[in-house]
Amino acid sequence: MKLLPRSLARCMLACALAFCTVFASAAEKVNVSLFSWPGYGFWFIAKEKNLAPDLDLNISIIEDPYESFSLMTAGTLDVTSSTVEYGPIAADKGVPVKLVTYTNPSYGTDKIILAPGVTSAEQLKGKSLAVLEGGLTQIFMGIWLEQNGVSINDVKFVNLIMDDAVGAMVGGTVAAGEYWEPFGGHVLEAMPKATVAAISSDPGWIETALLGDGMYMATPFMEKRPEVAAKVMKAYFDAVAYWKAHPAEGNKIIADGLKFDVADVEKVLGTTGEIYKGGIVVFDSEQAGRFMGLLPGDPPLGMHNNQIQAHWKTTTDWWLKFGQVKAAHPMEAGVDLTPLGTMLAAQAR
Repeated sequence: MKLLPRSLARCMLACALAFCTVFASAAEKVNVSLFSWPGYGFWFIAKEKNLAPDLDLNISIIEDPYESFSLMTAGTLDVTSSTVEYGPIAADKGVPVKLVTYTNPSYGTDKIILAPGVTSAEQLKGKSLAVLEGGLTQIFMGIWLEQNGVSINDVKFVNLIMDDAVGAMVGGTVAAGEYWEPFGGHVLEAMPKATVAAISSDPGWIETALLGDGMYMATPFMEKRPEVAAKVMKAYFDAVAYWKAHPAEGNKIIADGLKFDVADVEKVLGTTGEIYKGGIVVFDSEQAGRFMGLLPGDPPLGMHNNQIQAHWKTTTDWWLKFGQVKAAHPMEAGVDLTPLGTMLAAQAR
């Protein structure tokens, strides 16, 4: 065997290194945020398992979703996972952020918890209640209060992220609160005499899919990089598919990404990759497509096709009550189905 001249070998090595550098730099950087909750952790699976090799997913944990929306407005954040009620607010305030898909309804992870000694909504009049103002927790609490004869004007809503809401309940500064897992479980463990007044798996809640999560994208990101937006959507749902096939490994990846115990992830996602009563229903891409009205058929558990329309109306009506919006807007003002539709069309080919 003849050896290559050293100069030629060096040249070939340099070319190979240059090719690798160009290939690595070809990955599209996408800035993604979530707050500390297992239902958003599928991004960590997409990154860890390299499910989108042509994307460089830069994942940040930002506990206040409104901070994420502000960063998207400023052009420094492209995508965020959050609860699915922000669209009407964004439309009303002219914020360049749109909901692009519903991802998972709550099936027992959300609870309204009453402090020890509180046995009815009536006893909450004049009291402070822990919610995330401008979030679904506030709507859930508002509906429950009104169903039980108490006006939203008869209580004081205290705007708290989950860690602080747990502390406020245990410390006695709020008389009730809305909590999702694992934080609700932490309250009940610390206060055995606290009681659960409502839970999202109860009849009448799961069918509406009021309580759930979604993915948002910045409008300029979708307009300037539409192909990348569709790839991001695919990366997310490929991660969901991986988790469904490998739930134990997936839960461990999510726990590591969030710095949670695996047991706390399992309280939300379960251990089987299937629908988990007590946690959430993790939509695959087809279930999301049905919920958003892009595919025929109905999502599971009594939800119906194109339910996003009813969801938009419910959240809009409640934001008008709470003064979060000044006017009602058509769904198209706050929802963009293009990335999901592009991904689903590619899957069908």
